[in-house]
This record gives sequence, structure tokens and C-alpha cells, in this order.
Amino acid sequence: MHSWSAPAIPTLPGKGSIVNLHDTAAAALAPTRGVGDRANLYVCGITPYDATHLGHASTYLAYDLLVRAWRDAGRRVTYVQNVTDVDDPLLERATESGVSWRQLAEDQTDLFRSDMAALRVLPPDSYVGVVEAVDVVVAAVEHMLEEGTAYRVSIPDGAGGRAPELGDVYADLSIDPLFGTGARLEQDEMMRVFAENGGDPERPGKRQALDPLLWRRTRPGEPEWDGGVLGTGRPGWHIECACLAHAYLGAHVEVQGGGRDLVFPHHEMSESHLRMLGGDTMPVMLHSHAGLVGYDGEKMSKSRGNLVLVSRLVAGGAEPMAVRLVVLGHHYRSDWEYRDEDLAAAEVRLDRWRRACETGSGPDAEPVLAEVRAALADDLDAPRAVAAVDAWVERALDGAGDQVDGAPDLVRRTVDALLGVSLLRPS
Repeated sequence: MHSWSAPAIPTLPGKGSIVNLHDTAAAALAPTRGVGDRANLYVCGITPYDATHLGHASTYLAYDLLVRAWRDAGRRVTYVQNVTDVDDPLLERATESGVSWRQLAEDQTDLFRSDMAALRVLPPDSYVGVVEAVDVVVAAVEHMLEEGTAYRVSIPDGAGGRAPELGDVYADLSIDPLFGTGARLEQDEMMRVFAENGGDPERPGKRQALDPLLWRRTRPGEPEWDGGVLGTGRPGWHIECACLAHAYLGAHVEVQGGGRDLVFPHHEMSESHLRMLGGDTMPVMLHSHAGLVGYDGEKMSKSRGNLVLVSRLVAGGAEPMAVRLVVLGHHYRSDWEYRDEDLAAAEVRLDRWRRACETGSGPDAEPVLAEVRAALADDLDAPRAVAAVDAWVERALDGAGDQVDGAPDLVRRTVDALLGVSLLRPS
């Protein structure tokens, strides 16, 4: 699956430093740490049954800042993002709207690509849909069955196609003594969240209520793939990301990122699967999670319908760089609520930044570069970085301080390379 076109990144003098991120599992700030100058990142992608809203944008912009900061520090980054292009919500939406699930997935993935390109988000090196990776999942589930870390559960009458006796396949979490240590939730809370997020704790035949589905056998009217010894069917949710991370990044994932609503069950269970597939007790070095964005007093979500869509804002005349600045005005780990006046304020800020950078000289820009780098190295503190640029712009527009030739150009390149905001006016 192709991703989207990458924006050009200006060069900057010197280089950034080690990026420290808040590790959800440790509940503390920790340095990102790979092997030498190599860095890798896995971010959970969309289930393409509706358009990109600001909650999505906030998450993907956060990890865009990480990739930019890593590259600025001289690290060679491998970035993987998935697309859950077959899953229950997608199939349900396709049925409701009367279109094929494949067409719906294709259309919404295309819209996501265009939104990311408009916001100047750097594309992943590997952008992988579940449909194109079914064989990878099948091989992993076969391995887990062979190793005794997965088991079969009988299925309802009418399911399973020509081999109903094979049953669905579930992971046996009792094999993993570290399960639950990342999310650090009590059993009752795990059960509740699991049930609210696509889990089936009441499924008869499971060894434990929290055991997650790995391979769902054929059901009437659902898409299916040849699973070999698994029988026809389709992948479960959590195993998908585990397989792609393992296949594209190897034994260790330096940072696994996503929205905070993925802490449990998705990230907890996908890391458990990684332990079973790779044999390493800590396959994910650092778990990073972005906050949630609200609108009209509730978390922005497709199920609630209170969405502020990126494409709709742009179609309504908003400049994508102003939309990006709305998001950058909030720390990526914070929960925040979008207000219509946020966009107006971001448009004013964008115009001021552009006017300040359209002259040949201005206040010394080296401190701005240093502060933006320091802010991003400190848990991707975008509001602190934006404030540093604001302070320089204020002085530049007031004509304050010594005038340094080329300073506005350095600020322009800093904002572009590290914050992803182009200060070139649209033609």
C-alpha cells in the first residue's frame, strides 16, 4: 500500500539532542533509545470507515514531531504505520451505507492520505494494510498454535465454511506472566475496557475471559481469506499490529505510539503477542500515547458523530498550516477540546509568523532554534516551541534588538523542519 508524498525538509545548522518521551508503562519520562543512530517507530493507523478528524490529526502530528526531532538529531528512522482495512466497524459501516467494504476502505484511506499530505505529516516508510498482510498473520498464528500459546474455540453452526471443526483461534494469555504490566489496570477494569473495545469476555470455550481473538473463522456474509491449517477466515485486531511490527521492525520496537485509548486492550495485547512471536520479554522499549480531543463536551469519536474533520475545515477555507498550528498549540499528551475560535487564533498566528519571516534581517534566530530543539527533546513540547517562535516574532515585528542578516530565514527553516509548518504563502 502506498502512503503519501513527503514534504521537503530544510537543513538546519548543528543537530538536535536525544528525545525524551513519557513512557506510559513506566509512568515517567525516559530517553528514546535504539541501536546506534538507528531509530524505529510503530504507530497504529486508522480503521478507514470515516474521515480524518482532529483527534486523528493530533496523534499523527505528535509522532511526526518525533520523526522530525529524531532526524534532526542525526538518527536514521524507520517508521511503520498500519491500516486496519478489514474489521468489524468497517464492515458494519459498509453495510449501513450500502457500499462494498473494499470500496469504503479505499475511499477513506485515500482521504486520510490527502489530509496527512495537506498537514505536511511525514509519511511512514512502510504503510501496510491488513488485507495485504494476511499471510504474515496466518504464519504467526500457526506458529503460536504450534508453540502452545494459542488454542482453538468451537464456532456457531453455519460458520467456518468447509471446515467448521477448526474453530476460531485465541491467544492464551496465561502463558504470558507479563500481561497487564503495561496498562497497570485491575482485573475488573481490564474486563470492562476489553468488553467496550471489541473484546468478547463472555465467549464460551475461552480459557480466560481476556484472551483475545487471533483468527476469526468464516461467517456468512463476511470477507474471508485462506488461512491454511487455520481454515478460511480473517485476522483479529491485536495480532495484526504485532505481526506488522515484528515483520517490518524486527525484534525490538523503539517506540510504539497511538492514542491513549489504545493503551488497553490494543497495545497491551499486541505486545503480549510480540513476546510470544519473538521470545523477548520487552519487545517494545517505550510506550507513548497521545491525549484525546473533544468537541461539544465529549471525546471526539466516530461513534458519537461529534467530529471536526480536517477535510471539512480545509474545504471550508481553512489553511492546512493553520489547522496544524491549532494542534501544535496543545501538548500531545494532554486532552483538549476544539473550539471554533482556536482556528481563527491559529490563522492570526500563522500570518504573524509569515510577516516576520518575509524580511531579510531580524533578531538573532540561533536562540529560537536552540529552544525549539530543547522543547521537542523534552517530551515533544510543541506549545513551548510555539511560544519560542511567538516571542521572536513579537520582537521582529516590533523591530526590537540587533538586526541579524538571514535570521528570519533561519526561523522559517526551523519552523518548517522541526514543527512542520510551511511559512510560504499559498499561491
